[in-house]
Amino acid sequence: MKKHKTKIIITLVILTVLTGAWFMGSPQNINPVEEETIVKEIDEPEEPVFVDESFTVTLSVRVDTLLFNMHLLDSEKHELVPPSGAIFPATQVQACEGESVFDVLQREMRSNGIHMASRFTPIYGSAYVEAIHNLYEFDAGPLSGWVYRVNGLSPGFGSSLYILQAGDIVEWMYTIDLGRDIGLYVVGQ
Repeated sequence: MKKHKTKIIITLVILTVLTGAWFMGSPQNINPVEEETIVKEIDEPEEPVFVDESFTVTLSVRVDTLLFNMHLLDSEKHELVPPSGAIFPATQVQACEGESVFDVLQREMRSNGIHMASRFTPIYGSAYVEAIHNLYEFDAGPLSGWVYRVNGLSPGFGSSLYILQAGDIVEWMYTIDLGRDIGLYVVGQ
């Protein structure tokens, strides 16, 4: 980038005052005002450089546990369960500094035309994912719903509170037994 030089003319008014005379209360000893013009070159600041603070994470959304438990779903929901178990196969996606697991899930589901429903839960201070791909919590029994883990572990708090870092592997999984059926372990337990 080319630096621009701007000449700024500064008019400097120099009052020449005899130090002792002014403080001694003798206005007759004050010299007249002198003006001096100073020309100085100042470098203009360079235009700001914006650093791309985005990074990649891996995101997947799976319903493998339902493949072996279709009898728990109402028959009209069977067509929602992909034979591979993957609603959104493991894919590297962009995340930005400060984004949460929930932010990235919501954006990717929306941009890929996959239905998602969520609500804010004040008691936990976080978003709660109710449904993905029209598969809702409790569709496969009273202990069923969506859970997530990052790098193989469940953080034990809401997805909108988990701030992502470069290289994180985020897995959203449908559980029929509060995560026990998919080997979910909570950090700290």
